Amino acid sequence: MTPRIASIAALVLLFAAGCSRTDNEPGPGGVTVSEAKALDDAAEMLESRDGAADADTEAGR
Repeated sequence: MTPRIASIAALVLLFAAGCSRTDNEPGPGGVTVSEAKALDDAAEMLESRDGAADADTEAGR
């Protein structure tokens, strides 16, 4: 790999890294990116608990 190609590749990677979203930019559904991630994490946690919730509901009947 020539030094020129390596330099170009490094610049491309730096520019691509600079294009990432910040946490306070608008994301899907009118929430920020960090809020959307938090909602995704909460939904994943609730989905992992669905089996336990069903057992609690059955025991209360």
